[in-house]
Amino acid sequence: MKSILVLNGPNLNLLGKRQPEIYGHATLDDVADLCRAAAGDVTIRMEQSNHEGQLIDWIHEARTAHAGIVINAGAYTHTSVAIFDALNAFDGPVIEVHISNVHKRESFRHHSYISPRADGVIVGFGINGYAAAVRQICDLINAN
Repeated sequence: MKSILVLNGPNLNLLGKRQPEIYGHATLDDVADLCRAAAGDVTIRMEQSNHEGQLIDWIHEARTAHAGIVINAGAYTHTSVAIFDALNAFDGPVIEVHISNVHKRESFRHHSYISPRADGVIVGFGINGYAAAVRQICDLINAN
């Protein structure tokens, strides 16, 4: 099972249009292309939802379908115990990604419910953080 699930939370469907001064001009399609290029022979499944339950369902499916998860949960990062619990039921590596440096933003963005489960956290490197996360998971799953 050499595949990685790349999950994107609310408002990331507007990437490239919403607050480009914070998130840049790249689109979610650009992120998908970057992830696929970084993955080599590992398959990437890219998903985005504005709905918490859908993200949780995809995490549950990942338990039997994917070797690792890259997740940018968007605002759910700071609010969702349910996503944290779902990730705890997943045995593979999890890398949390944020396009902006959340620690330089509003104080409510400084806490993550995802980080205690994540094997690594990448913040503030724009969409390049996704590629770094994919490469790290590839290294981890290829080592096993």
